[in-house]
Amino acid sequence: MTDSGDLDESSQDAGLLVRIAHGDLVALEQLFARYQRQIFQLALGVTRDIETAEEVLQDTFYRLYTHAAKLDGSLPLLPWLYRVAANLSYNQSRRRSRLSESLHALAERLFDPARRSPEHIAEHHELQSIIRATLEELTPNHRAVLVLHYLHDYSITEIASILDCPEGTVKSRLHHARKLLKERLQQRYGGSTLLPDQL
Repeated sequence: MTDSGDLDESSQDAGLLVRIAHGDLVALEQLFARYQRQIFQLALGVTRDIETAEEVLQDTFYRLYTHAAKLDGSLPLLPWLYRVAANLSYNQSRRRSRLSESLHALAERLFDPARRSPEHIAEHHELQSIIRATLEELTPNHRAVLVLHYLHDYSITEIASILDCPEGTVKSRLHHARKLLKERLQQRYGGSTLLPDQL
């Protein structure tokens, strides 16, 4: 998960946190611009509702503003933001039953046309439909694991830290979600030739 820019970015985040702790809204806007896409993706993946995901996004950065003085600037900020967003998303999912948006981004990630041979491109939209319908059967906890793993490329260990749960729980949730996707695809196609390698 680390690259050559991570240390520099973490150092910038630490400086911005100090400024936010002193009420600097410009610094908050800078962090919002840097991480809003990732947080929104996670919130949308868990809640399946655009308006709710936007609320989670705003609430997450409000929490950042109010907790900035207590955060350890030596630690990466994004996992903390993910943890807050995941918890807020779980709470919203329990309160709301309206399902207005599918996990289109996750379906795109799981079945990226560039990773499949040309003869499979024609099935792309149908596969997306199957995946979205299958994901509707999963709990918010399972969807959060899938989003963090497939959309954001976090490892089992990192997801366990973000969601504050044992690695075994993350593995179990990921295994269950993969198994369900496989079963639905095999029921439709009668085989595994169209399944992505990572499933």
